[in-house]
Amino acid sequence: QLQLVESGGGLVQSGGSLRLSCTASGVTLDYYSLAWIRQAPGKEREGVSCITSNGGSTNYADSVKGRFTISRNNAKNTVYLQMNSLKPEDTAIYYCVARYYGCSLSPNEYQHWGQGTQVTVSS
Repeated sequence: QLQLVESGGGLVQSGGSLRLSCTASGVTLDYYSLAWIRQAPGKEREGVSCITSNGGSTNYADSVKGRFTISRNNAKNTVYLQMNSLKPEDTAIYYCVARYYGCSLSPNEYQHWGQGTQVTVSS
């Protein structure tokens, strides 16, 4: 059973940085594409970024391009999201998700979800 646990969220001022981590247990992530999905209060879930199983391809939502970077370390069974130049509109719960197919920013295409980590950006 694949389990995903996120960490690294917190409160940061506008313009600051945070690095989210997500570590998997139960199975190896070598064959899974991974993504970060976020949900702000009162809003629908939004795909932020995804990365293919070998890390060779990534994709980003337009709202975070140039500010966020996704990466993974399969040896550590971990995926990261480096978030720079944070804005108040980045405030949300960030979920780490996995699926056995290609990279996608559609939240509905992911079967495995972590519990989420809160990111709050103050103005």
